[in-house]
Amino acid sequence: MPLPAWGRPGGPANKELLVNLVPREIRLTVNGNTYPVQARGSDSLAQILREQLNLTGTKVGCNAGECGACTVLLDERAVCACLVPAMRAEGAQIRTIESQAQDGGALSAIQQALMDHGAFQCGFCTPGVVMSLSALFAQCPSPSEHDIRLALQGNVCRCSGYIRIIEAANALAQRAAG
Repeated sequence: MPLPAWGRPGGPANKELLVNLVPREIRLTVNGNTYPVQARGSDSLAQILREQLNLTGTKVGCNAGECGACTVLLDERAVCACLVPAMRAEGAQIRTIESQAQDGGALSAIQQALMDHGAFQCGFCTPGVVMSLSALFAQCPSPSEHDIRLALQGNVCRCSGYIRIIEAANALAQRAAG
């Protein structure tokens, strides 16, 4: 009895399996620097950032795109890095929470506003929230509260209740508006 196409050597399933199991070198541009990394088809951007580039500020909470802790900017758009196949990120500009670092260790304006308002407790969601707000403020320097709430809808914070996060973002928007 012949094997079905998916079970034959060289059949479609075997090729797909090889893509997912055999790593290949890709180049990722992260925070302005280009890095060669080894990625399998099944590797997420979050995995590569954390495990190969040691950029552990990108947190993995749910690994299903539900919590937003892994939010990074991919070509200036906020995305859940746990859902982005690493191979799809090749050629894109990726920014992580580490990109927020200022000379001399100063906080970015977003980070400072969040600190000033006591917006976080445990801090696990902080990198994702900062990156979501970073994407928002890059697109709209003085967003409305509605815009802020929309930008944060993919970020889950179990500690703060969001009130202080939104207050911090509103304060930053008001400063930008002058």
